[in-house]
Amino acid sequence: MEREELVAFEREVARRYEAGEIRAPVHLSGGNESQLIEIFKNIKRTDWILSTWRSHLHALLHGISPDELMRQILAGKSMSINSVDPPFYSSSIAGGILPVAVGLGMAMKRKGEDRRVYCFIGDMASATGGFEEATKYAWNFQLPVTFVVEDNGKSVQTPTKETWGNPWPYEFRKNVIYYKYELTWPHYGTGAWVSF
Repeated sequence: MEREELVAFEREVARRYEAGEIRAPVHLSGGNESQLIEIFKNIKRTDWILSTWRSHLHALLHGISPDELMRQILAGKSMSINSVDPPFYSSSIAGGILPVAVGLGMAMKRKGEDRRVYCFIGDMASATGGFEEATKYAWNFQLPVTFVVEDNGKSVQTPTKETWGNPWPYEFRKNVIYYKYELTWPHYGTGAWVSF
């Protein structure tokens, strides 16, 4: 998908949310389309994608059709998008996908499968002990897992650096991709008051 298509999809979600068609939380992505397009060039359709509550762009770039994705969002599943083909799982628990990524990676290694796990997390989750343990375990046991830290500088609504101090030095971790971006949407919703 092109950047413009990704932007247009999120705008449509915002429109439908503000129209009261989505009666559940939505977390919109924006400002990181170019970085994601570049990352997904190296991801195969058979690879597992694990995502956070802000998962729409990951789902689209991995091959979930816009119609299927919108169907799940309209059904109130914006924070729990899932698919078998392509393999995709998202969770609204901050850092909750980290141990799942390690488990999937171990299973793939034991089965000798030629595919990977890509685990997308925010900068808040990357400041937790769970991230430290997951990345270290995956590296030490040479698991086919790549962690992608998407740093928008926020831990929900609080500046991450204020909350957690200095971030981890990601550059020494060979199984971590790190990038910074400025989120174009509020943390939750669209910034408009919606009455159901």
